Amino acid sequence: MLEERYMRLALQFAEAVKQQTSPNPPVGAVIVKNGTIVGLGAHLKPGEAHAEVHALQMAGKRANGATLYVTLEPCCHVGKTPPCTEQIIKSGIKRVVIATKDHHEMVSGGGIEKLKKARIAVEVGVLQEEAERLYEPFFHYVTNKRPFVTVKAAVSLDGKTATKKRDSKWITNESARKDAHQYRHEHDAILVGVNTVINDNPRLTTRLSGGKNPHRIILDTTLRTPLDANVVSGAEAETWIITNCHVTEEQKIPYEQFPHVHISPLDSPTIHLPGVMSFLYEKGIMSLYVEGGATIHSSFLKARLIDRLIIYIAPSIIGGKEAPNMFQHYGVHHLIDAYQMQLEEVKTLDGQIKVVAKRSEAVCLPD
Repeated sequence: MLEERYMRLALQFAEAVKQQTSPNPPVGAVIVKNGTIVGLGAHLKPGEAHAEVHALQMAGKRANGATLYVTLEPCCHVGKTPPCTEQIIKSGIKRVVIATKDHHEMVSGGGIEKLKKARIAVEVGVLQEEAERLYEPFFHYVTNKRPFVTVKAAVSLDGKTATKKRDSKWITNESARKDAHQYRHEHDAILVGVNTVINDNPRLTTRLSGGKNPHRIILDTTLRTPLDANVVSGAEAETWIITNCHVTEEQKIPYEQFPHVHISPLDSPTIHLPGVMSFLYEKGIMSLYVEGGATIHSSFLKARLIDRLIIYIAPSIIGGKEAPNMFQHYGVHHLIDAYQMQLEEVKTLDGQIKVVAKRSEAVCLPD
């Protein structure tokens, strides 16, 4: 169908910019008149013109009487840019085809209503399923007021994340590690605990050609992060060290020599993940990639904050009750209370297995 072909092109534009628009959604737009594409656009960065505006500027006068294909319902409120609906109406567009409605409370059908009141024909739902997959983190962010959380781990066939001596480099192969770096590129921030920083000294960057480095989030209750740690000394990305309320100004002073490092105390003597999520939401972090150890993973499980789980499984057996597993610090007593997930993807990567599971609607962990 021509409708799907044009919308698929718009979705390709949106996919191409999805790593650079947060906390705004990635949007693509295509304008067609008499069977000819006259305008193309994508939302490139927060605060800049939206996809519809770019497409309208390209189309110029040819937009009059044309059809606009757009991946997300056009905005109808004043933000950092004027409402797209007003510019669509002024352009003379006669028909708008939308992949999916916007879940943002300031839009949520309002854009569609404004277009209809201006006697513009509106159709919603072309390639809706593909669009909703694209916008899952954004819809989650604006609906739940917290980042969309992806937890990742590499394990052996028997579920171990390291040996009893805590040797974990490398359980998985190069293909699996490269795939994991793609997720770093796609997320706004990556989170680990201070023990991972002390024991492994990771950079938490994206080692892909042209890849975007996520913000680095370190959970460090008493501010033990070493000054020579890569996440402190390396300026490739911003680093936010989240601490408790008892960390003193004197403790913060040594970190002031690093402009990219920010010490962020929470208003509590301990680090509660809901507080961390609220902090990250306020900072505009739409998607969070968690690469912690068993303690961090168990905390996210206990707090019911895992929206997607990615596990890379190596064909090896480590064994031993002292070797750590992914969630060893928290578990349920009864199967009925298990954290429910739905399989999204199972594939092999050069002889290793990748499993992706999505949070089920029925998550039943006890308090």
